Amino acid sequence: MTLHTEHLHATPAGIERAASLIREGRLVAFGTETVYGLGALASSDQAVARIFAAKGRPKFNPLISHFADAESALAQANLQGPIQELAHKLADAFWPGPLTLVLPRAISSSISDLTAAGLESIALRVPRGQTARALLRAVDAPVAAPSANLSGTVSPSDAFHVLRSLGGRIDAVLDSGPCSVGVESTVLDLTRPTPTLLRPGGVTLEELTAICGTVAHPDDFADLLPSSPGRLASHYAPALPVRLDATSVEPNEALLAFGPDVPDAKLTWNLSKQADLEEAAARLFAGLRFLDSEGARRGLTRIAAQTIPRKGLGLAIRDRLRRAAEPRP
Repeated sequence: MTLHTEHLHATPAGIERAASLIREGRLVAFGTETVYGLGALASSDQAVARIFAAKGRPKFNPLISHFADAESALAQANLQGPIQELAHKLADAFWPGPLTLVLPRAISSSISDLTAAGLESIALRVPRGQTARALLRAVDAPVAAPSANLSGTVSPSDAFHVLRSLGGRIDAVLDSGPCSVGVESTVLDLTRPTPTLLRPGGVTLEELTAICGTVAHPDDFADLLPSSPGRLASHYAPALPVRLDATSVEPNEALLAFGPDVPDAKLTWNLSKQADLEEAAARLFAGLRFLDSEGARRGLTRIAAQTIPRKGLGLAIRDRLRRAAEPRP
């Protein structure tokens, strides 16, 4: 489906229009000091699924949620012990600014499973920039926003880059001019015993070390960190084993279904009765969690997953299911 992509300007009316679209579950690109992000309600699986569809993103990697202020951001995290003091020190030093903190996800967090890619951690940032923060205040909710470009292409540093890449695929772009930094934010994981740099960016390793002391970083490892997005084969796996491309269901299995033709099962979660891949993406993590917990309660020992088409968001869904089906370490 081709959309009319509105080109909004950084005026009070333009900002309010952009905020209204995001609150409705629509997609709006907006500029930060790093790059333009593709914004959607981080609390809505349906809205976030549209991000993946618009970008043609092949995997459901965790998305960064953006906030107007540090207090709102840190309220989404479960901060206890030393991590609490360190998170506040980093926020005081670098927010608003090009630093993303990966923190434990609070039980009360409004950030959706799809935004977090099923993890128990969340990625939070308070961007710099008058327009971005005005937009986030107007939305008054977490906004998930990966770079506003087709997956695998160069990240956009002005509104015209966005329009060339995503014009007709998103609802609007809020034009605040060129980005001042032009590279993505630094990503620092505080869920590990040692603060760990997952992605270098606008805040340097030296600046982080001055506050954190020791910071682990990719040069310390033979390969990228196994728990950084998309690296662990058996990531996001339910406790019950998963069987892929099922055409029938065994008596001991729960069924993760897709489409109108569904075999009989003792317990079923249909990702989309209409075989809509966007709806299926939005319902994937909730479905796995439901079948895992309810299936175990009913004495079932496995999840059978029907075949998902190898196209569009189907590739991302299949990727997550393949990881869920990998043998446990």
